[in-house]
Amino acid sequence: MGGTRFVGRTLLKKLIKKGYDLTVFTRGKNPVPNNVLHIEGDRDSDELNKLMGMKFDVIIDSSGRNLDQTKNVIDITGPPLHRFLYVSSAGIYKDCFSLPLDEGSKIDESSRHIGKAHTEEWLKQSGIPFTIFRPTYIYGPGNYNPIEEWFFDRIMHNRPIPVPLDGSTITQLGHVEDLADAMLISLENNIAKDSIYNCSGKKGITFKGLIYAASIACGKDPNEIELVSYDPKRLDRKERKVFPLRINHFLTDISLIEKELDWNPKYSLENGLLDSFKNDYLKNSKTKPEFKIDIDIIGY
Repeated sequence: MGGTRFVGRTLLKKLIKKGYDLTVFTRGKNPVPNNVLHIEGDRDSDELNKLMGMKFDVIIDSSGRNLDQTKNVIDITGPPLHRFLYVSSAGIYKDCFSLPLDEGSKIDESSRHIGKAHTEEWLKQSGIPFTIFRPTYIYGPGNYNPIEEWFFDRIMHNRPIPVPLDGSTITQLGHVEDLADAMLISLENNIAKDSIYNCSGKKGITFKGLIYAASIACGKDPNEIELVSYDPKRLDRKERKVFPLRINHFLTDISLIEKELDWNPKYSLENGLLDSFKNDYLKNSKTKPEFKIDIDIIGY
């Protein structure tokens, strides 16, 4: 389900190299490789019925956001014979004083990702063989969420960067290639059946550290980057969203997937940001970004 954007596209390339017989269901907005069967449709419409009568060994859902979206696929195709791979989110975890968060940490029922948690629970009760991945912030070439781009824009246009509080908040990013590798490995490892894995970079990093790492990726001196701290509680709802990361500590334990699947992230954050900058930002960034909200927050 998907396969032509970001996570799906990255994984699809790896599956093609492995010689799998592949079918993708997308809205047709992006090109599909010639050696892949493409079924065009919107998963939230009756067009999903185009899958009627088709059976699969593996179903990969990297775009499902709620239970109905995933359940509707299974209702039409039946359960996969081998495995259902589902990309959930570490965003379902409740804020906790104890870090890092592991796969047994409490779920936040008010999370905007709660639909993914509901899907996880249904999969666990359904008897369908599954592997679930809970990434933190995914980054890398093709990212349609303005994460690394947000920092690159301000660095490359010599703008001061608004930073919540003192910049010491810890966050965690994981490269899209590493996530795709983990998903591919899980298909060929029986221990991954009916398992849930945190999947991200190995280390956390502070907001300040992330900005400095992004500046190095851009070829800039971190000491020349101007950081302007602000109190997010004093901002209105729109202004609070200017910063692209959640403003609380966000760090997960990835030791389970490392141990069970013999998987380790290949990308350090520094190398991953450089990959994004060279292979995405420089090639695709064309229009001058808008900094109005930044100016409203810091005054210039």
